[in-house]
Amino acid sequence: MPADPFGLDHFQLVLLRRMADHHPDLVDDALRTLGASHSDLRDAHRRWQARLHSRTFPGGERRYRTALGPPENIQQRRIGDLTCRALQWPVPLWPDLRFEVLCAPGGSAVWNEWLVRAPGAPAPNLRSADDLTPWSCTVDDAARAFPPATPLPPDAPTRAVLALTTPGTPARTVAHFTWGLLQYVTPERGPGHSPGPGPGPSPRLS
Repeated sequence: MPADPFGLDHFQLVLLRRMADHHPDLVDDALRTLGASHSDLRDAHRRWQARLHSRTFPGGERRYRTALGPPENIQQRRIGDLTCRALQWPVPLWPDLRFEVLCAPGGSAVWNEWLVRAPGAPAPNLRSADDLTPWSCTVDDAARAFPPATPLPPDAPTRAVLALTTPGTPARTVAHFTWGLLQYVTPERGPGHSPGPGPGPSPRLS
């Protein structure tokens, strides 16, 4: 994969880099689809991190426009008392999903960034905890399928954790997401226990 310019394929490698610890087999399949190697994966991650920490590279939504081009969809969205801009880009590895960035008015600050269901794409048929398989759903998909859903504290950026009420299970199911995409589930533990490896921005339940 060419080193320059940093574009959509490289950004998809950045997303995969954070998922590789959980499902290396799925990541390997995705790398073959992209015609990329693990070396390309590491290089894309390094280059993206350099952009995040650069004092001269554009921040806010411009960082994503530079890598991904013009967004496919832009919406004004109301969250509580706040109004933000939601920008979405297609991600060919997941045709039914979009990469969404929620920005403050003016686009100078990014409030959230993750994968969401594409407008008009059918949601997965989630009926029980057995349907919560790796990469099967987004945060919003799971929250809508198994209410009430409770966000739990994440332990790292780019991750999210939800406690879900799934039929037929004595305790709630804890779903762990990376970049908004489901990675694995665990049973909910009692008070004082950590939910395990989990995410960054608090999930937006709508």
